[in-house]
Order: sequence, then C-alpha cells, then structure tokens
Amino acid sequence: MTIKTILYLIILPFSILALDSININNVFKKNRYYQSRILYMFLAMALSYLVVNFFYDFFISVV
Repeated sequence: MTIKTILYLIILPFSILALDSININNVFKKNRYYQSRILYMFLAMALSYLVVNFFYDFFISVV
C-alpha cells in the first residue's frame, strides 16, 4: 500500500464528517434521496482527493 492510499483511508471519514453538516437534501426535488446520497459520496471523495493531494505535495516539498 502506498502512502497516498493510507492517506485516502484516513481523510475520507473526515471529509464525510465535514460534509455531514451540510443539508444537501434541500437542493434536490422531493423523493430524490438516492440521488442526493450519490452526490454526497462524490463530494466526499472529491474533497478527500483534494486534501490528500495537498498534504502529500506539501510534505514532499518540505522534506
């Protein structure tokens, strides 16, 4: 396992926790629960991708 994979596994729960404060269901039409959950998971993965790449590049440039 690479260091990026480990960072993804660590950061993903934190990004889900951070996005948990946003009520994304108000953006969608009624009875569109599954579509809102899919968008929620995509946003969590995208946020974790950005955070992991930031930390990885930051620590590589410092060391």
